Amino acid sequence: MGGTGGDTLVKSLVRGGVDVCFANPGTSEMHFTGALDREPRMRCILGLFEGVVSGAADGYYRIARRPAATLLHLGPGLGNALANLHNAGKGRAGIVNIVGEHATYHRGLESPLRSRLEDIAASISDHVLLPHSPDDLARDAARAVAFASSTPGQIATLILPADLSWLPGAALADTLPLSPVPLPDAAAILAAAEALSRGPSAMLFLGGDAVRGRSLELAGRIAAHTGCRLLSEGYNQRHERGAGRVRVDRLPTTPVSAAVARLADVETLVLAGSADPIAFFAYPDMPSRIAPDGCKVLELVPVGNPTEQALEMLCEALGAMATPPAPVMSRTAVAPVGGALTPETIGEVLAALLPEQAIVVDESVTTGRGFAAPTATAAPHDWLSIMGGSIGFALPCAIGAAVAAPDRQVIALEGDGSGMYTPQSLWTMAREGLKIAIIVFANRRYAILENEFRNTGSGVPGPRARAMLEIGAPDIDWVKLASAQGVEAGRADDVASFASELARAIDCAGPYLIQVDL
Repeated sequence: MGGTGGDTLVKSLVRGGVDVCFANPGTSEMHFTGALDREPRMRCILGLFEGVVSGAADGYYRIARRPAATLLHLGPGLGNALANLHNAGKGRAGIVNIVGEHATYHRGLESPLRSRLEDIAASISDHVLLPHSPDDLARDAARAVAFASSTPGQIATLILPADLSWLPGAALADTLPLSPVPLPDAAAILAAAEALSRGPSAMLFLGGDAVRGRSLELAGRIAAHTGCRLLSEGYNQRHERGAGRVRVDRLPTTPVSAAVARLADVETLVLAGSADPIAFFAYPDMPSRIAPDGCKVLELVPVGNPTEQALEMLCEALGAMATPPAPVMSRTAVAPVGGALTPETIGEVLAALLPEQAIVVDESVTTGRGFAAPTATAAPHDWLSIMGGSIGFALPCAIGAAVAAPDRQVIALEGDGSGMYTPQSLWTMAREGLKIAIIVFANRRYAILENEFRNTGSGVPGPRARAMLEIGAPDIDWVKLASAQGVEAGRADDVASFASELARAIDCAGPYLIQVDL
């Protein structure tokens, strides 16, 4: 085909529909970087930290519904990306990681950056591919794209020895067929129909794509027809909410007692794309499994698999296709006119000002627990949650979402502690001119850990423990931090100023950060 192995790899990615690369390259990736430069169909976006790169790829997949590539530098670069790759894996995002490696003849030498790269990759990948020749590279590139593009999405990590990038390239390998999606199980549908027919003692528990599109509508028809209860997993990759959509509340995640109480009288739990709910952590004298003892758990659709066909068959089995879905939300949100900032009033302002089809990326942690109820009556929007619990997610994820949907307003809800894991994201937002409103809730402490200190039975934190739970002294100035990276910013300390700042952020053509002082 002419060109280098790097050219082969880039053309293989584009041929498979992977035309965005979030990148943080180093020396071993320079020839591949040159190949990216020669392919005008590939959009390359620089992140100043690998955790930004991997989180952006997660956000891109959630909205675009197809994988992006990452470009990472050797084992340490992949290690830096690991936390948000963990989140992406829990959400079953499709990603093609291109991880540079020393040249094939240099790999066995004890250079400073030599690492156990394959072991690092295996810890976070569904597939690890290590080509040894140009022909291997062509085949493995096609395989990586097919793996990442499958349903559910998978993380494919292709380790790229530097010499394979500069050696003459091989012919492109044939595009591989995607793995077939399993058909719904007829017996599982009949069992679910029988259970849900019993009404409120049964719960249809939604996850994956069951909280969006036609699947969500079908779930609403089933609930309205049978009287069964609807609930979703505590965190969802992409939840379609707001006016005109079926309301589905989320299972509380903390404290565990709230989750246990929510399922206390459920006799049958029907899982539609969701997992049997498990507590986030182990706590003294609290169960690890949330469903009560004796609750029967039925799997309608395995985790990660498409739910629409199974829910349609279930709807037909119940005779519910003609039943209007319920409860469907109306747009009734009204912003408070003034007063103090609380989780509830912040949620009311968000609900009133969210534009149509906004994308909300939520890592608001403690503050955000009051947002669900008021935003249920907002304009229709998508709500993206952290899936793996590894903080530093929202700012990178917002980048990927904005790249995937440049015509939609992205709003990142971020805690000040978790935001400090990936503040470099602001620079990429500014450089790319992304339309993102960043709302940082500055309470100057790890408030969730203060709660967890009590929940775990650790008592009252003393001065040394408290020093590890607070992030003031010195206070982090997010307005200055944003300005230093090219992002416009302002502050809010009451309802009126927050509403004014949010309106300004939505009107801004690029990124705008609001520090909300609590």
